[in-house]
Amino acid sequence: MGMTIAQKILSAKAGLSTAEPGQIVEAYPDLVMSHTATWRSVSVMNKIGATKLFDPERLAIVLDHISPAKSEKNAADQQASRAFARKFGIRKFFDIDSGIAHLVLMEAGHVAPGDLIVGTDSHCTIYGSLGALGTGIGYTEVTSVWLTGKLWMKVPETFRIVLTGEFSPGVFSKDLMLYLIGTLGADGCGYKSVEFYGDSVARLSISERMTMANLAMEMGVKCAFLPPDAKTVEYLSERHQDPSRYHPVYADSDAIYQRTLEVDLAKLEPMVACPHEVENTKPVGEVVGTKIDQLFLGSCANAKYEDLALAARILKGHHIHPDVRFIITPGSKNILMQAADSGVLKTLLEAGGLFTNPGCGACAGDGGSLTDGEVCLSTANRNFLGRMGSSKAEIYLCSPATLAASAIHGVISDPREFMRDL
Repeated sequence: MGMTIAQKILSAKAGLSTAEPGQIVEAYPDLVMSHTATWRSVSVMNKIGATKLFDPERLAIVLDHISPAKSEKNAADQQASRAFARKFGIRKFFDIDSGIAHLVLMEAGHVAPGDLIVGTDSHCTIYGSLGALGTGIGYTEVTSVWLTGKLWMKVPETFRIVLTGEFSPGVFSKDLMLYLIGTLGADGCGYKSVEFYGDSVARLSISERMTMANLAMEMGVKCAFLPPDAKTVEYLSERHQDPSRYHPVYADSDAIYQRTLEVDLAKLEPMVACPHEVENTKPVGEVVGTKIDQLFLGSCANAKYEDLALAARILKGHHIHPDVRFIITPGSKNILMQAADSGVLKTLLEAGGLFTNPGCGACAGDGGSLTDGEVCLSTANRNFLGRMGSSKAEIYLCSPATLAASAIHGVISDPREFMRDL
């Protein structure tokens, strides 16, 4: 009987010839990521008196939340992380100027096809955009991997999603994922692996694939995969990654899937996730005209260069509505530099955007807080109650294109109005 991608990767990392869904395996991750919560794992290590790491080369630390520090406590936590990295010689250490952990690690070439990567962030699923199995774990589990090099993991069942057709102008991978989350629900893929297939996948950019694998978490997935292809190899070749580390994994032709879904991209339209759940999605036409106070272009879902460039294309020659504020937080320093070199940064600034330093920013409640009654339209991956300040505020989620169109009008707007001129 054939195996899915998740079965193959987990069995390989456990030193087994096969692994069945539901089986508990003792897997050895290739990389364990910790972000600003690193201090918590350090404190656990100190509490139990551990003094040696299993393999410092498997650790990656990125200080992306609440960066730079906004309180004495934050500063102390970050210092604890820096001291830990120095003490144990953690070479994959990225300080507060680097950006969001997921994007930083992929840019630096630390994610390769076939890898098993765990970390202190649920959106580690994004690594599936490069063919790696990424999944989130708790900070105590992180400590255990630091010390033992291994982790008990359950092999998930797998859903197969087949994509056909092409996106219409104004529709993007963010809209696809909001559609799927709304259709399947927040727990529709609970502890499942998801594999994306179809002729349409080859046409998707790596940036679009990152958005898909990232947002898959909001369906409850354990991991998600867009199988490696020529675009994956091209992306990796530009990031000085050692090709000998690439171990692309593909599902067997006779692999067993718990469920198969087909989606015609041509039938999709711009989507918006309404308060206060990501699964509360509606076609943009049902919420057009909703007044907004703030826009946020950021997060590991949609703060990549391609996302900023798309917003700039729509906003070029326009200015944001006087009643809204437009916060832009690039996903990484590299993305910010690319935006500066290409003129994207200038276009967004001229349109009235406010740039902040690279990082998680308002997505993680760091800056850009809302007060009672305010409405924010965001490209982030979550819109939970109170996530951006007041529990009496509202957050809507959308694509960068919908965000840019809405910035011009000051109300939620259909981006297709502007796509005819691009």
